[in-house]
Amino acid sequence: MAPSSSVLTFVHGTLAGTDAPAVADNCLVRNDWVCGEYLRSRAPQITDALVQHIWITVVSVLLGLLVAFPLALLARRYRRLEGFVVGATTAIYTIPSLALFALLLPFTGLTATTVILGLALYSLTILVRNVIEGLKGVPEDVRESALGMGYGRRRMLLAVEVPLALPTIIAGVRVAAVSTVALTTVGAIVGYGGLGNLLLEAVDSRFKAQVLTAAVLCVALAVAFDLVLVGVQRVLTPWARTRRAG
Repeated sequence: MAPSSSVLTFVHGTLAGTDAPAVADNCLVRNDWVCGEYLRSRAPQITDALVQHIWITVVSVLLGLLVAFPLALLARRYRRLEGFVVGATTAIYTIPSLALFALLLPFTGLTATTVILGLALYSLTILVRNVIEGLKGVPEDVRESALGMGYGRRRMLLAVEVPLALPTIIAGVRVAAVSTVALTTVGAIVGYGGLGNLLLEAVDSRFKAQVLTAAVLCVALAVAFDLVLVGVQRVLTPWARTRRAG
């Protein structure tokens, strides 16, 4: 918890030479921005918030990808639906997060499901576009070669088109993951915001060390997700490295 105003008043009184009992002078009491004592004493609270943030981000992006993929396939098969699908997912992204969570609350209540569904819906605008563009980018002569080799529609999709579209798809997942890390903090309004819970609590109490720690961890988490996904892409698309090296 943040140092309360009564504690700060008490400390100031002590420093001013009143009769109040002495209190150890440390960064928590001084309410410094950088405070090792805060990290040491609140490690379990910080760890819990970080784990919740990671969990919500991962589940939301995976759920968004599971929904985006069939939507993109539907848009590709029925070209007249592409504009509607892309437009609908873009329209969802324009809804303010507070309003979107409020719309979900009657169905999901004050649970993590509200945050996960909301964030998954937000990720659709990026993921659907990238899956569509990735599949469009597969060269036509490659498709014709696969057809000539007897590939059916499903086998060509899984064995030819999706692997070749992976760089574009993963690029979309990287953007979705980074933006979801930021948006997860908004989940604090229903109690499931991960590091956002720490931020909201600290801003209310003006607890500087907690504000800085939560903000830095959010940035570090976004960078970590991006680096992990770059590594996943390198593992899944070894031909891309070979092509660049050549």
